[in-house]
Order: sequence, then structure tokens, then C-alpha cells
Amino acid sequence: MSILVVAEHDGKTLAPATRAAIGAAEKIGGEIDVLLAGFKIDAVIAEALTLKAVRKVLVEDDALYEYPLAELLAPFITEYAQGYSHVLAAATSIGKDVMPRVAALLNVQQISEITAVVSPDSFVRPIYAGNALETVQSLDAVKIITVRATSFEKISSGGKAERVDVPAVPVASTSRFVKMEASGGDRPELTSARVVVSGGRGVGSKENFALIEKLATRLNAAVGASRAAVDAGFVPNDYQVGQTGKVVAPELYIAVGISGAIQHLAGMKESKIIVAINKDETAPIFEIADYGLVGDLFQILPELEQAL
Repeated sequence: MSILVVAEHDGKTLAPATRAAIGAAEKIGGEIDVLLAGFKIDAVIAEALTLKAVRKVLVEDDALYEYPLAELLAPFITEYAQGYSHVLAAATSIGKDVMPRVAALLNVQQISEITAVVSPDSFVRPIYAGNALETVQSLDAVKIITVRATSFEKISSGGKAERVDVPAVPVASTSRFVKMEASGGDRPELTSARVVVSGGRGVGSKENFALIEKLATRLNAAVGASRAAVDAGFVPNDYQVGQTGKVVAPELYIAVGISGAIQHLAGMKESKIIVAINKDETAPIFEIADYGLVGDLFQILPELEQAL
């Protein structure tokens, strides 16, 4: 049994979610190889070669893969998936874009966002906004899987994998890269941040969200939001945490003015420490919070920011 893990990176370092995907592969068992594509990625290659539990790193350093376009990556992954029993990728926006295409090209099902491994052919995944877990079994010859990164330990460095250079797989594509914009600026990336400060409808306006951002700056934290805050136009939709947004599991999650609808809880309830600030003492968020503070956020946040 052999497993291929598709690596994700920013051109300089491997994504932490890829290390978690390798952690999931280790739970499945068998030999683990990593597939890495990009352009001028010497630093990423060097990092990948040190990953523990990895046997080989299949490398293609080519301008064709400078940007992670699914239309180009899917045929590439499909070509090198031959002979593997499992192909894994993190359930990031890139993984969710690419892996269904790989499954379609291989004519197999995809198993999405697994949170646990039962056996090499059986996996646990959340349904109904995380309120239920189902165990699914796949009889496909090759299992195409995306991994919820917050559910697995990230593999560490200290290994010595073999580098294997592989050729590109040119395909006709009508897609082209236009630009990439980072919404968080200099802040940590939302899904991998150690601390996340999120605001909800209770923040009241786009201007008031500056209170959330000031606190996040003080804590070197990422900024998140509930769907209600996003729908109201307070922040861009890539700040959204929840069932239809991003799933996070930081060491500290501070929920400000968020009532705690189940759709939001599905995206953050695995956080190690949850702090809730809300003027409504009956808000559902307090049911899962480790620390709850009932009060006016417009008074509490400036005091907290000043104290810090």
C-alpha cells in the first residue's frame, strides 16, 4: 500500500495543512510519497525532503505550475497517481478545487474532509454542519481524499526523503492566472493562526470592526468573522469562519459579538481555548466557551486592548 500526498505551498514554504495531510497518511499506513509542483521552489523542495515519514518527493519545478491552477494541476496529479492506493490533499480552497477534478479523471468518488482514519478503506467525516459524524467505506482501487487539517497532527521535520524529478504534463487550458490578493495583509493566515479574533453581527458596522482588528494586532492574531458579519458587508467573505467558510482550530479563539449559530460553531469548535464576549447571556456561544464575558463589547474591547 502506498500513499501520494499533494503538497501545497506559497513558493517559499510548505503549507502547514500539507504537514497535517501527511499526518493523516501516516494514520492510514504504508509508504508515503509527496508530489510537489511549482516554479523556482528550491526552498520548498529542501523543506519537503526533510519531512518525517516521507519516502520520496516527486518534484516538478516548471513555469507551467508557477500558480496553482486546478486545470493544470489535476491532469498532473492524475498522471502521477497511477500505482498509489490513496491520494491525499489538505481540504484548503486549493485542495477543494483540484481534488474533485482528479477524482473525475480517475472515475472514482472523492471522500471529503476526513477527520479520522478507521482503516485503510474507512474514514470519518463530519456532516450536518459538524453535528454528526459518518463513517464511510470506499471500495475504489484508488481513494481520493481531502483532509481536514485541524483534525490531524502535523508531521515534523527530521527525515531524509529521496528526490525524484518528474516531467510536467502539458494540457490545453483556457484558464490563466490574473492576480492574487492577500486579504489579511501582514496578519497570520486564518486557517493556520495560533490566535484568531472573530467578530459577528454584534459589532454593528464595518467601521466598528476596527476594534476587532486593533485587538488582533495586539495579539498578533488573524481576523475572522461570522457569516452574519460577512453578509452585512463588515468584512470580505474570506474572513468567514464556519460551515460555509473556513475551519479553524487555533490555540485561542476569541468570539466577539457572535451569537454562536451551529453553522459558525462547525468552523471553530475544535479550538483549544474559546473566549466569548457578548451582551446576551443566553447566547449559544457561551455553551461551548471556556471563558465567557457578558457585557458591551464597545466598552470591553478598548479596556482589553489597553490592558494588553
